[in-house]
Amino acid sequence: MADTGGSGSSAPRKRADARRNEQTLLDAAAAAFVSSGVDAPVRDIAARAGVGVGTIYRHFPTRADLIVAVYRHQVEACAAAGPALLADSKTPHAALARWINLFVDFLVTKHGLAEALQSGDPTFETLHSYFLDRLVPVCTQLLDAAAAAGEIRPDMEAYELLRGVGNLCIGAGNTPRYDARRMVELLIAGLRRH
Repeated sequence: MADTGGSGSSAPRKRADARRNEQTLLDAAAAAFVSSGVDAPVRDIAARAGVGVGTIYRHFPTRADLIVAVYRHQVEACAAAGPALLADSKTPHAALARWINLFVDFLVTKHGLAEALQSGDPTFETLHSYFLDRLVPVCTQLLDAAAAAGEIRPDMEAYELLRGVGNLCIGAGNTPRYDARRMVELLIAGLRRH
């Protein structure tokens, strides 16, 4: 009986360790994608994570699996940030602006992810709807809070805002004279009630 309790208590620790290891791998892969694109060598990702190449393949058997996991990891981080920012910011508009800034970071640091997502690989088919399903409600919550506080116009739709921000970020890294973040800041400032 005592052995059962002991092995039961080690199972949650193993699961927690496995989750931490996976988070470390995803963070390392995201950093490698930012610096080298989604075709970054797996050995570089492994070195950043401090693990062997085999560990990456054990968690993510294909590059597509790794790309999907990084994308989902980043979407989840962005989604989780919304309520936290709303709770910690001075005003709902400030929370919205900070969250949109995180969203811009997500969009402009994808380096090759957009091309991978449009590659026709069936692994990527559900990611766009996943992205919308997770981020539109968060953006809606932030917009509703700012509108209820009388800080912004009440007629802004979350999908429209995210789409507009996305359009402003297209090609941000390709044109040195274009500052996508500045354009997005102007858009968010323009939501304010006058």
